[in-house]
Parts: sequence; C-alpha cells; structure tokens
Amino acid sequence: MGQKCVFLDRDGVLNVDRVDYVYRLQEFIIPPGVPEALQALKQAGYLLIVITNQSGIAKGIYERKDVYMIHEAIQQGTGVVLDDLYFCPYHEKFDSHSLTRKPGSLLIEKAAAKYEVDMSASFMVGDHERDIIAGTRAGLRTIRIAPAGTETHATHLVPDLLAASTLILSE
Repeated sequence: MGQKCVFLDRDGVLNVDRVDYVYRLQEFIIPPGVPEALQALKQAGYLLIVITNQSGIAKGIYERKDVYMIHEAIQQGTGVVLDDLYFCPYHEKFDSHSLTRKPGSLLIEKAAAKYEVDMSASFMVGDHERDIIAGTRAGLRTIRIAPAGTETHATHLVPDLLAASTLILSE
C-alpha cells in the first residue's frame, strides 16, 4: 500500500500567477486559503509534492536558484508542509523537448516512484489543462482551479486550493 499524495502545480495554485513569470520575492503572493488548505491536507496524511514547469530558465529570464528561493518562500508562508519540489527547466522552443514538461507526466512518475505513491488514492491539482493532462496520463484524479464554466477534462473544477482541499478531504 503506497502513500497518498497531492501533486500541486505552483503558479496559479500555490501563488498568484503573472504573465511575466514569478521569480522575484517582491512579486510573490500566496493567496488566502492556501496555507490552511495545505496544512489540512498534510494533517490528513497526504504527501504534498510540487510539479511545475519553469521555462523561464530555458528562456534565460531567471535561474534555478530563483525557483528554489520562491519554493522556500512558499514553505515559509505555509508552515513548511511541502514534501518535495520537481520542476522542468526546459522548453522545446528554447533548448530541448522533455517529457518532464507538462503535459508530459514524467516528473509525476519520478516523484511517485521515489515516494511509493498510490496513484489511485492521489490527485493532481493545477490551473491549466496541461496540469490535468499530465495528471490523467499518470493515473491520478484531477482537480482544476479555474472559474466556474471553464471547459476542462479534469475530474473536478473548483475556484481555489481551499475548495480543492475540501473536496479531497471529503473523499
């Protein structure tokens, strides 16, 4: 019996997304409800693993150290509940194609193997359809954070991470 896990996209789920990338602390904002959602999931025994595309690295906009800095800021802002961080620094138009880039599911699969995750008891939460496709490919139930009425192939559609955590905890 493996561990249950919630795989989380970063930008747009754990912090407010921006069109020009989130890599500076002064532009980094954790939305209301995120710390409570993560803590509730953690207390319920879920592993919390971030799976994020960070193509700004391939584009030369920021560096790996900036990704780790933002990850540390999320940890500090949410009570250090995240178990791990996986990110894809590649972009096919700038350096190389990679199955680690969502909608590829390789990062989820790598994390699942490392932590012996029970995929049938686990979820992918993201704000883009590429997150949902990656989660579905990996055999996860999927939750998309987007406005009501958004077209999606996700198992569930919710407005924010707090709603996602409530849904997960009710199962």
